[in-house]
Amino acid sequence: MPCDTRLKPRQTLKQRAEEVRRAVTTLDKLIAARRIQVRVGPKGGIAFQGWLDSDRDGVTDACAFRRIMATGSALAKAEIAKAEQLAGRSVDRQALAHGVHSHDGGRTWHNGH
Repeated sequence: MPCDTRLKPRQTLKQRAEEVRRAVTTLDKLIAARRIQVRVGPKGGIAFQGWLDSDRDGVTDACAFRRIMATGSALAKAEIAKAEQLAGRSVDRQALAHGVHSHDGGRTWHNGH
């Protein structure tokens, strides 16, 4: 995953992959417990409202979404599906690949920088 390659100084790829796994596992649990809100933007971007920078450890919403959809819990996936239903659109994987994102938990949306 792209998030795995954003290494910190003197960090191995294996160490970074473990950090990403930990951050996304924690996010998955918080989504399932409804402590983090999932938002789907007008162009199909995704944001996790309430996921603090200190908890995300450099992991983007798009990367976390991809990992949750691949290996996450059924409860977290259900919350994402519920957010898609409320927004009236699905998360658009092409929009994610093009960099559609939010810096404020889904209140405003930006195309890649």
